[in-house]
Amino acid sequence: MRYSEELIDEVRSRNDIVEVISGYIQLKKSGANYFGLCPFHGEKTPSFSVSPEKQMYHCFGCGASGNVFSFLMQYEQLSFPEAVQRLADRAGIALPKRELTGKAKEEADLRQKLFEVNKLAANYFYIQLKSPKGEQGLSYFTGRALTDATIRHFGLGYSNKTSDDLYRFLRGRGYADAVLKETGLFTYTEKGVFDKFWNRVMFPIMDANSRVIGFGGRVMGDGEPKYLNSPETRIFEKSRNLYGLNFARSSRKKYMLLCEGYMDVIAMHQAGFTNSVASLGTSLTEQHAAILRRYTDTVILTYDSDGAGVKAALRAIPMLRNVGISTKVLNMRPHKDPDEFIKAEGREAFEQRIAEARNSFLFEIDVLKRDLDMDDPEQRTRFYRETARKLLEFDEPLERESYIDAVAREFFIPKDELAALVNRMGLSYGTGSRPSAGANARGSAGMPEQPVKMQANPRKRREDGIRQSERLLLGMLINDPTDFDKIRGIIGPADFQDPVYRKAAADVFAQHEKSPDGKVLPAQLLSRYQAEGDDAQEIAGLFSEGMAASLRESGPKALTETVRKIRKNSLDVKLREAGDIREMQEIIRQQAELANLDLG
Repeated sequence: MRYSEELIDEVRSRNDIVEVISGYIQLKKSGANYFGLCPFHGEKTPSFSVSPEKQMYHCFGCGASGNVFSFLMQYEQLSFPEAVQRLADRAGIALPKRELTGKAKEEADLRQKLFEVNKLAANYFYIQLKSPKGEQGLSYFTGRALTDATIRHFGLGYSNKTSDDLYRFLRGRGYADAVLKETGLFTYTEKGVFDKFWNRVMFPIMDANSRVIGFGGRVMGDGEPKYLNSPETRIFEKSRNLYGLNFARSSRKKYMLLCEGYMDVIAMHQAGFTNSVASLGTSLTEQHAAILRRYTDTVILTYDSDGAGVKAALRAIPMLRNVGISTKVLNMRPHKDPDEFIKAEGREAFEQRIAEARNSFLFEIDVLKRDLDMDDPEQRTRFYRETARKLLEFDEPLERESYIDAVAREFFIPKDELAALVNRMGLSYGTGSRPSAGANARGSAGMPEQPVKMQANPRKRREDGIRQSERLLLGMLINDPTDFDKIRGIIGPADFQDPVYRKAAADVFAQHEKSPDGKVLPAQLLSRYQAEGDDAQEIAGLFSEGMAASLRESGPKALTETVRKIRKNSLDVKLREAGDIREMQEIIRQQAELANLDLG
């Protein structure tokens, strides 16, 4: 069964959007709305607006928009039913048990079984670790100075040397091959079914809600590969999860420590650094950076101090910077990694290194200098030019000026000369533009290629203009219901040419007629689209962008021009489809009357 519209609206109305979003990001009141830094893209100036009156949010930077359900769905990666359940629990509303049908039920059942199987597998591996068969695995963990409490906290385990041990166990618990094939835990061949993990210490991988979604395993002995991770499945995506995030998200620290491996995270948590996470057997991705931005605005990289660790840090820094995360790099020398450092020097020494962590941009300049011979005039000149080129990555003049000052001071470069070099190189790239990736590859003297601007199709421009007008009119009607009286009998939903906009217009007009005070509640309308899984994202953008535009262009003149444009286009379409001369004459007469339209 589906939740009724009345129940969905009760859940929505009992969860004030400002209160809910304030639990994730900091909002500050400005006029009638609240503003904050958008959690869905990197920015330094707040452009994320939340309207308590409309119960909607809209980012003027990236266009993200919607109601309280949309926010949870996008922020927490939830389905609509999951978002409804989460908010119902928050408001203390008991929901009737949902009964899915057809394919949706099959998919939901399979996902649930995958979670069950992974949880059973994690328990099985833990039990094996504690059994005589797991002595080698337990010795490995205790040899790494892990306590029994830590082993239990992370659910660490061991996979036996028998090649089908786990498979036989799960088959014995009644799980069919159709389900087990989807877990990624087994290899199916003509010779039989084999466990993917055997003779390995096991690291259960959990999502942000502490559900086991996959595994990592380190081989005991000299087998290959040394480290093995679950393949991606219906419930496991490496780029959407971070190891340890289920614990780190609850940390009271204002920053996250980003590590390279599972053991680093575990050792850090055991030492009290519970704000530590790591990517899952892969390099940091843009999705990982976006996930981190949901929980913090500062990340300290604790990658290995070897060449591979430095390379990984240089790759991660721009990704984190692009989503608005302030990044620092921790110096672990003479030790290789956090685990080794903490064992050798202790927690307090590590805390001191955190306090002294290097600004990521200055770290990049450190590495640049390290790879050049500063006694060679040609290489020293290259260092100056490459440094100036990197300084051009800062769009904000004040920020760029601050870094010019810091770099000049840190690397003993005359500030005036460095600033002049930055300005000259900036002019060579074109006013207000950064060096492109292509320019970086060609060297600092290369000129970035300028994109060729294609001439827009005139008909396409006209169609886009009509859609903008349709969106604007809906925004006007939502923001000021008195406009309905002004346009009554002149224009209606049938005049909207875009199918999605026409559907939205029909709902907006219908809600106005039903509402006692004539007000339209876009958040309520959007819930219906979300429940149906139909055009919800586009409708959310339509409502939010339309309302924002209407506030800028409100007034009788703007309303008149918008209605005239939409109505004229509607009549143009009817004229092209007219079947006889009388119909054509009537349409032409109506078009002529539009010239005298005045909704003031």
